[in-house]
Amino acid sequence: MLKQFFIICSGADTDILESCSKGEQNKYAGIGATVFFTAVMAFIAASYALYTVFDNLYSSIFFGLIWGFLIFNLDRFIVSTIKKTGNFMDEFIQATPRIILAVIIAIVIAKPLELKIFEKEINQVLLEQKNDLTLANKNQIAEQFTPTITGLDDNIKSLQQQIDAKEAEVNALYDTYIAEAEGTAGTKLLGKGPVYKEKRDKHDALLTELQQLKAENKLKMAAYETQISDLKSNYDIEVQNTQPIINNFDGLMARVNALSELPWLPSFFIFLLFLAIETSPIFAKLLSPKSAYDFKLEDQETAIKTNVLQNKNQREAMLKTDYAINDRIYSDIENEDELYTYKRKKARELMQLQADAFFKQQKNVL
Repeated sequence: MLKQFFIICSGADTDILESCSKGEQNKYAGIGATVFFTAVMAFIAASYALYTVFDNLYSSIFFGLIWGFLIFNLDRFIVSTIKKTGNFMDEFIQATPRIILAVIIAIVIAKPLELKIFEKEINQVLLEQKNDLTLANKNQIAEQFTPTITGLDDNIKSLQQQIDAKEAEVNALYDTYIAEAEGTAGTKLLGKGPVYKEKRDKHDALLTELQQLKAENKLKMAAYETQISDLKSNYDIEVQNTQPIINNFDGLMARVNALSELPWLPSFFIFLLFLAIETSPIFAKLLSPKSAYDFKLEDQETAIKTNVLQNKNQREAMLKTDYAINDRIYSDIENEDELYTYKRKKARELMQLQADAFFKQQKNVL
């Protein structure tokens, strides 16, 4: 039962193989088994690849099954269409397009399985890429907010500098009128005289300005700090909103690119393994000698071809003969007086009927 199933998978003619030896049947059963298990591997590879895309187990299995059937049909077609002619070069030229197609199928099957085999290494590469993307994303978002925040900080510093400058003036006037009272500077007269009073009044007036300036600037500074706080909050929100996109950066294309950053040799050997599996039925048929199955298949095909050609030539000969007979018959009839007289009589009757019909029609019109 299993052997018969694998023979069907090979695309061979089961009726012809039944009349062949056991060895011939085993050869095609082996080819069919290779075709079948290649389709199974294609199903597994496609299901995993689609799972990384859809993130849904049932959808991945369904489409993976379709892909497996497609690969199975292609491989079966490739193997079954290679005909043994006894000339290796003719067979190789015939098989070249099929070998190219087999290489493409091997690449398609091998790549998803490579992604699964090197999953841990790929995850490490993706983690590094995600970290780099996170830092780059933060820098890009910061470029949108940093100029505004820097400008607001400069405004706060400018307001603080105004306060500091005014305080320095107030402190200088304070030191001046104290020194005047102590007699260590100015008029150098001990006591609170007119000069002291003048300097004290000037200090008090400037102190009032300082207090007013502090009140005004603190309000402005508080408003600027509120804006800075809002901008920083917006920055954090923007980072939080974009971070999930980076966290989900592990799709099929991202994993294929990450795989390309790993050493190429292990991946290349896996590809060679699947290439050998995929092309083995083709090379098995190319390298094997022309066997009983091939002779019987050729005999059956040539018999049908010969029969079709015979029927075609026979129909052409019959048609040619029929043309010749018809030409002779009508040539003989052409010279018969009896046929001429009969057709002349009928033609005269027909013309009379036409004349009578025309006369009746014209009469009705008048």
